[in-house]
Amino acid sequence: MDGFERKEPLTSHHLVAEPAEDGTAQGSDSAREEPTEASFFSKWTLPIILFLLTVFTTLWAGAYQTYNGPVRGPLNFLITSPEMLWRGIPFASALLFILTTHELGHYVLSKIHRVPASLPLFIPGLPHFIGTFGAIIRMRGPILSRRALFDIGVAGPLAGFVVAVVVLIIGLSLSTVVDRTATIGLQLGEPLLLQFLSWLVIGPLPPEADVLLHPIGFAAWFGLFVTSLNLLPIGQLDGGHVAYALWGRRQRTMALVFIPILLVLGFVGWPGWLLWAFMAGIWGLGHPPVMDPYVPLGRNRTIVGWIALAVFVLTFVPVPFSFH
Repeated sequence: MDGFERKEPLTSHHLVAEPAEDGTAQGSDSAREEPTEASFFSKWTLPIILFLLTVFTTLWAGAYQTYNGPVRGPLNFLITSPEMLWRGIPFASALLFILTTHELGHYVLSKIHRVPASLPLFIPGLPHFIGTFGAIIRMRGPILSRRALFDIGVAGPLAGFVVAVVVLIIGLSLSTVVDRTATIGLQLGEPLLLQFLSWLVIGPLPPEADVLLHPIGFAAWFGLFVTSLNLLPIGQLDGGHVAYALWGRRQRTMALVFIPILLVLGFVGWPGWLLWAFMAGIWGLGHPPVMDPYVPLGRNRTIVGWIALAVFVLTFVPVPFSFH
């Protein structure tokens, strides 16, 4: 699900550094030119329209998740039972709260560093699953500073993570414990953080028991999943921005290490990792240079960077989806 035109659907957050015509990096004089003023439509009308559409599709998806009638597809459900859309409010509101917080983290830090940025552009999706492909923020000017790159890149995942944790605690308190042998269909992987919070909120479970997540809990789970995806240290993801700001060119080495890992996980676990490895090759593994690559981030930013790494470890799940 979030970035700076950076973002691809389903949360990949991009911060693309466009080179100047003479081939110099984004810190050149040509990169300092004033960005063109956005039209009223792209500045206000388009973000509002896309947000309202995403509200509808996530409501639709959330309501369809709670539907226990004959399975005829979400379109038939909407036509025959439009009065049930209100049942999607818990899921849609929780999910959009997490995604919006993530995007506003990028947006606010962009404003602080005086980098022109659009309002979040939400991408409505099919109602079969969650109803959205995430959101993006378009950067209308280059990020010249290594510190600005770090701040803007890390703000989104950490802001969204904090909200997702709070929402997950609420969702777990509303969830129910069921017999594992009676559950069929889609099974969600359990990151370390979910396992810990489930033990804290619900308590230890016997081997034959499982937790049936409330829609709010499912929205939080997806928020954590999006966070882990965006923190992968690959060029144009949030994790790539953070890794480059922290370790410079070594970020590319980290990306090269992760690609084989994703390929292995794709073959032995969730096939979706194969798509992510392929997309990483398209986006580029390395991060574009910035103007001041040798200016130190300072102790506080370095600590925040290690916190972001810990968040990735706590939210990453090798097999996020499986069917039983």
